[in-house]
Amino acid sequence: MDRYTIGMKACLEKMVVEKEVNDFAAITGDYNDVHVCEEKAKESIFGGRIVHGMLLASYISTVLGTQFPGKGTIYLQQNLKFINPVRIGDSIKVIVEIVDIVNSQKGILRLSTQVINLISDKVAIDGEAVVKIPQRREH
Repeated sequence: MDRYTIGMKACLEKMVVEKEVNDFAAITGDYNDVHVCEEKAKESIFGGRIVHGMLLASYISTVLGTQFPGKGTIYLQQNLKFINPVRIGDSIKVIVEIVDIVNSQKGILRLSTQVINLISDKVAIDGEAVVKIPQRREH
């Protein structure tokens, strides 16, 4: 646990492509017109198609489970605030940062979680997660 300190962070950058949006709609059944129908989405407050907020949030999970803290990390809690839309073809940056070591003995961390739209340079999602880091087994 002593290898984790407040302020440590990890990032993921990627472009969100149409196939991911369509696959997410198929997997979840969320075929809301603002995500899958350009004609109807043009009539929305967004003026066109946008990426599912929960698809964007799932990239936070990608960072937690593969980079930082990494494999074996257990999600305990996630709060999300959806602030600005991301459009298909936009590039995003996911930032995960330790803001508190809640319980060092149990390996519990509180993390700031953000998704930034690199095209608009605006925060798309702001949130906070609580995770349990992977514990090494003693043999």
